[in-house]
Amino acid sequence: MILTWLILIPAIGGLLSWIAARWSTSAARWTALVACAGDFGLAVALWISHPTAGMSGAMILEQNLRWVPQFGIRYHLAMDGLSLLLVLLTTLLGVVSVACSWREITDRVGAFHFSMLLLLSGILGVFLAFDLFLFYFFWELMLVPMYFVIGLWGHENRVYAAIKFFLFTFISGLFMLIAIIGLYVIHGRATGDYTFDYSRLIATAMSSRYAMWLMLGFFFAFAVKLPAVPLHTWLPDAHTEAPTAGSVILAGLLLKTGAYGMMRFAIPLFPGASAHLAPWAMVVGVVGILYGAVLAFAQRDLKRMVAYTSVSHLGFVLLGIYAGTELALQGAVVEIISHGITTGALFLLAGMLQERTHTRDLGKLGGLWATVPKMGGFTLLFALAALGLPGLGNFVGEFLVLLGTFQVSPAIAAVAAAGFIFSVIYAVRLVQASMHGPNESNWALPDLSLRETIILGSLAALIVWLGLYPRPTFTTARPSLQAIQQSLSAGGAPEVRSVR
Repeated sequence: MILTWLILIPAIGGLLSWIAARWSTSAARWTALVACAGDFGLAVALWISHPTAGMSGAMILEQNLRWVPQFGIRYHLAMDGLSLLLVLLTTLLGVVSVACSWREITDRVGAFHFSMLLLLSGILGVFLAFDLFLFYFFWELMLVPMYFVIGLWGHENRVYAAIKFFLFTFISGLFMLIAIIGLYVIHGRATGDYTFDYSRLIATAMSSRYAMWLMLGFFFAFAVKLPAVPLHTWLPDAHTEAPTAGSVILAGLLLKTGAYGMMRFAIPLFPGASAHLAPWAMVVGVVGILYGAVLAFAQRDLKRMVAYTSVSHLGFVLLGIYAGTELALQGAVVEIISHGITTGALFLLAGMLQERTHTRDLGKLGGLWATVPKMGGFTLLFALAALGLPGLGNFVGEFLVLLGTFQVSPAIAAVAAAGFIFSVIYAVRLVQASMHGPNESNWALPDLSLRETIILGSLAALIVWLGLYPRPTFTTARPSLQAIQQSLSAGGAPEVRSVR
C-alpha cells in the first residue's frame, strides 16, 4: 500500500486543508504543508531504504490488483528507479509550492491548497501507473486542478490562459486515448487477452503501419505536454498568468510528465516506430533548444522569459531521449531534475519580485541588487545554473546529452551546442535587467525573509549537489534507461551519422 499512500496523502491533506480553512487559513496552510512534507519524507525513506535500486531491473515496489476485470483493467502501480527519482522531485516541489504561496494566496485558501495537492496526487499517479487505463485516468486528472489554479488564482488574463492550457492538453490527450484503445484491441485480437496492463502490452506484435500511427498518438500527447515546438504555444501564457506555486508545479512537474511518457510508454511499446521517428524527434529537439533561447531573450515579461527558457531546456531532454545512447539518456534524466529545481527557483524569484514591486516588466525593474542583495545573489546563481555553468546540475545534464548525441550525429550535436551560447545571452539579460543598472524607480524593498531564504537555499544546495555528485541519480535510473536504449536498438534506430 506504500505506493497508494504516496498518491493518497496529498489528496487527503488537500481535503483536510479545505475543511480547516473554514476556521483558520493558517491551519489550512499548515495542514497542506505537513501533508506534502510527510509525502516527501516517505519518498526519501524509500530512496534510502533501496540504495541499490539501480543495480537490477526489478521493481522497487509494486501493487497489482484486479479493478475492472471485465475489460482487463487493473489497479497496477509500480516504482522503478526512474519513477523513484520523479516521485522525489514531485514531493519536493510540492513542499516548495505550499511554502511559497504562504503570503501570496489570501483568497479561498482552502480551495487553493486542495487544488494544488490534488494536482500533486495526479502527477504522482502518472509516474506510478503501470496500467494504461489507470495512467490515462491520472493524466486527465492533472488537468482539472491545474485549470482552476490558473483560472481562479492567476493574474490578469488568467481565464484565457487556463482555457488555452486545457484545450491543448485535453485534445492531445484524446489522441493518446485513441492509441491506447487501438493497442488494447490489436493485442486482444492477436492473443485473446484484452488488457491494459503495460507489462503484457509491451510485447504486442503488429504491423509497422499500425505501430507508427499508435505511437504517434502517444507521442503527440507527450510532445504537447513537454512541450515541443511548435506545440508549445500554450506554455508561455499559462506560466505568465499562473500564481507562483502554479508556475513551479507547471515547469517543474507537468512538463516532465511528457518526457516520462516518451521514455516509459512511447518508446518501449513501439520500439520500431520510435526508432524511425528518432531522427525527426532529435531535429525537433534542436529547434526547441535554439527557438526557446532566442524567444527568451526577446521577452520583457520576467515570467514569460523564464517560460521560454523551459522550451529550450526541454529541447535538450527531447534530444537526449531520442538520441538513445546511454550518456544521452542519463543526461536527459539529470536535465529533467535540474530543470525542475532551477526553473522552479527562477519562478519563485519572479513571484517574489512581483509581490514586492507589482510588476514583471524588465523595463521597469533594475538596480535592485543594492536593496535586495540576497535576492540578487540567488537570481545570479540560478541564472548561471540555467545557462549551464559547470559545477551546477544543468551543465551535467546538457553536456551528457550533447556527448551522447555526438555518438549518433555530430552535426546535430554541434548545432544543439549553440544553445549554450544563446543561454548565456538570455541569462545575462535576466540578471542585468532585473538586478543591475540604475534604480530609476527608486525601489526600496524588503529582502528575502527567513522562509524565502530557506526555500531558495535548499534548492540552491540541491542544484550544486547534482552538479558535483550526480552519481546517485545515474545509479538509480540506470536499469530503466538501459531498457529504453535496448528498445530503440531493437527497433533499428537509424543512425544519422555514426562515430567510430
